Amino acid sequence: MTAEDAPRLITIGETMVLVTPATPDPLATAVDFRLDAGGAESNLASHLAHLGIRSAWVSALGDDALGERLRATIARRGVDTRWITTDADAPTGVYFKDPGNGVLYYRAGSAASRMGPASVIDVPLESAEIVHLSGITPALSSSCAALVDNVIDRVAEGTGLLSFDVNHRASLWQQGIAAPVLRSLARRADIVFVGLDEAETLWGCDTPEAVRDLLPEPGRVVVKDSDVGATEFHGDEKTFVPANPTEVVEAVGAGDAFAAGYLASELAGGEASERLAAGHHRACLVLRSTTDFIDETPV
Repeated sequence: MTAEDAPRLITIGETMVLVTPATPDPLATAVDFRLDAGGAESNLASHLAHLGIRSAWVSALGDDALGERLRATIARRGVDTRWITTDADAPTGVYFKDPGNGVLYYRAGSAASRMGPASVIDVPLESAEIVHLSGITPALSSSCAALVDNVIDRVAEGTGLLSFDVNHRASLWQQGIAAPVLRSLARRADIVFVGLDEAETLWGCDTPEAVRDLLPEPGRVVVKDSDVGATEFHGDEKTFVPANPTEVVEAVGAGDAFAAGYLASELAGGEASERLAAGHHRACLVLRSTTDFIDETPV
């Protein structure tokens, strides 16, 4: 692998086939549907690739038609998929978007849930400028939790940054487990993304400042407050940028888009206000759609 084709950002995690209504109607009444790729990490890699950042997504897929479809879909978006593995003994996960009512997951026992430290042996984590993880992965299985620990340790040995999106999914955790685990992982990251709503649910934090007080270790903590705005804490500095007013069709996937816009700006040398503004801009594109990824900017 040459420097020219080495990914600047590597992200690891599960992606499922996303079944979503073609129009923003609830599942109970929708007639037409589309298949797409849905997963926090591949969403982020797709947005970054579209923004011109060499990005790789690492995962495992089932040896099935859905897995083949996912691999091809993400690759067409310009994402490096060379480190995806195929598991002949487990299926590719599936989930459904129910506009206005959240999502329905069918991911138990999926190929990605069987990943572990061995899944990233050949992945050049130490040489990437940014490695991105989310709090979804450690909830999938004990082997995935071990994978996350291994990735964080390896990134710490290199010169790159470890980016972590808390991405709390209550349905994946046993009661009382998520809060301490996600806090511990966030404290080991260089950049942390967390929604104020999930910080309140997990840790009782009702202000961005309370989140920073809880997580003093990361170099940067970015607290997203829905349609209010986002705050970045960087050392002793605090920067707030209000959200862009926009019509919300479906909110799922907007957090991934925000993180992608922010990290793209980071890799381009953007200042704090530019990073936050770039996050808001990318998130708005997804908020206006039923899909998790927009490959062109609406006029």
